[in-house]
Amino acid sequence: MKKILLLTAISGSLLAGCAATQLNMSMGNMRLINSSADPQDVMDFATNTCRGDFYQGASFLSKAGKEYRFKCVKAEENEVLIPIPGTTIAPANK
Repeated sequence: MKKILLLTAISGSLLAGCAATQLNMSMGNMRLINSSADPQDVMDFATNTCRGDFYQGASFLSKAGKEYRFKCVKAEENEVLIPIPGTTIAPANK
């Protein structure tokens, strides 16, 4: 739990210069991101946030206004990663 809070704090501080994107909620494997940035930038942010929390990546659930909802997916769950329509998910660097 401490690692998740630390990673969330670090992610937020990295975006201080780019106030267009922020992580509003992180509960379990669900992420709520408020952003006015380009959808590809939001998808990249969500994917990096989930990977930072030891998940395979982020799967897009819904968008309402500037709020994006994502589900972080683990590899062993056999779920497909779904990008925001019109965007892609970058492959993981190993």
